[in-house]
Amino acid sequence: MHGRAQGCDTHDRQHQSGAAYFETDIPARLDRLPWGKFHTLVIAALGITWILDGLEVTLAGSVAGALVSSPRLQLSEVQVGIAASSYITGAVGGALLFGWLTDRLGRKRLFNITLGLYLLATAATALSVDFFTFALFRFLTGAGIGGEYTAINSAIQELIPARYRGRTDLAINGSFWIGAALGALGAVILLQPGLLPTDVGWRCAFGIGAVLGLIVLYLRRFVPESPRWLMTHGFIEQAEAVVRQIERRVGVAPPPPDLPRVALRRRSTRLIDGARVLLHQYPKRALVGLTLMATQAFFYNAIFFTYALVLGRFFNVPEDRIGFYILPFAAGNFFGPLLLGRWFDTIGRVPLIAGTYAISGLLLAATALLFAHGHLSAVTQTIAWSTVFFFASAAASSAYLTVGESFPLEMRATAIAVFYAAGTACGGIIGPALFGGLIGTGDRSSIAWGYALGSALMLIAAAVQWRFGLAAERRSLEDVAAPLSSRAD
Repeated sequence: MHGRAQGCDTHDRQHQSGAAYFETDIPARLDRLPWGKFHTLVIAALGITWILDGLEVTLAGSVAGALVSSPRLQLSEVQVGIAASSYITGAVGGALLFGWLTDRLGRKRLFNITLGLYLLATAATALSVDFFTFALFRFLTGAGIGGEYTAINSAIQELIPARYRGRTDLAINGSFWIGAALGALGAVILLQPGLLPTDVGWRCAFGIGAVLGLIVLYLRRFVPESPRWLMTHGFIEQAEAVVRQIERRVGVAPPPPDLPRVALRRRSTRLIDGARVLLHQYPKRALVGLTLMATQAFFYNAIFFTYALVLGRFFNVPEDRIGFYILPFAAGNFFGPLLLGRWFDTIGRVPLIAGTYAISGLLLAATALLFAHGHLSAVTQTIAWSTVFFFASAAASSAYLTVGESFPLEMRATAIAVFYAAGTACGGIIGPALFGGLIGTGDRSSIAWGYALGSALMLIAAAVQWRFGLAAERRSLEDVAAPLSSRAD
């Protein structure tokens, strides 16, 4: 047998096929816990990933002018765009590589490796000497962040009690916009004329992420490996020890003997197993996941990455004032998931996910109509976008929640990576290119039709979710998708 825990929490039995199984109540013990300081630590130490991503994305746009005027780098506008693409490409590649490794080697090992890569790469970005080194370090920074997405989302969903999983996941994903606000403010301060030498301000701006990352690297020392990952890989004694430690930290009584159990056996998971699960066992869940991820990626990237262009071209907002318009936009994006999140755990996943996608699409359609007829100013346009993305941010965050909890534990990180990569390829790359071209025409009606396309895609996603969505609220992850190690070959 692969291990027997102290006491009576885990029991061995022999499956009728002859394979050795063990029964454990670890999932039920984790889900029964009240919220405690341990869970707050998990959020602080792991949830920082989204803040770092928001920081990096916003900094890249905010310091673009400084990179062009840098006496050392002297980047062209085309090279600035290529460097931004390098970051996205790195994030996709990092998600796929580190997602696979996270499922094989464990959550804790990988979320430390990916954070370490991010720290080194973003610090190196601040020391770039030419275009090649800058683009290379942006690629590696993206790879670290992409890897963080898979390791972090997996670990958080597996450590947080089921009744808090929805609101917690949404709030963490929405914290991207705290990073966006920090990036905007940091750039405004550090790039003030006369404050720092021309070639120093942008380097200090990239150093913000490295400083935050160092603090988080220390906090992660106190976050254990996921007991759920340990149990499905046969490390049952270690899993039991981690759960007992968490129970002591939270301060709960020993578990009752009648908690639900799951029967598992140690088995290796191959890539073909993941493909079979996605395409054969859960094709409807795969359709929902891809639709939600792709539509939100198009919706978000198309508008956010052209935000400054629209304000400058149609409302004559100076470049050095763009950051102040990003702040209310970031606030709407942050408070949407934070305030709506609890309803995803109480009213339910299907109505809330479908509802936020539908409301986002309808509000964007109304905004497009007002924009096309010239009824908006820079201020009212920002208010409109902030309102749209109050709901759209919750919708986008719920897409990551959905793909994380819809598939078996042994392939959870890989599933997140696959859908993130596919969604980014389908929506995140096409959206900015399409809207950049539409803005270049200078025609309001053309841009409005682009917004109408984004609106239609969100409404389609709402319909798909309503028809095929999964009611995962307050359910154990093992109940939503049985582990591969609980099944006979």
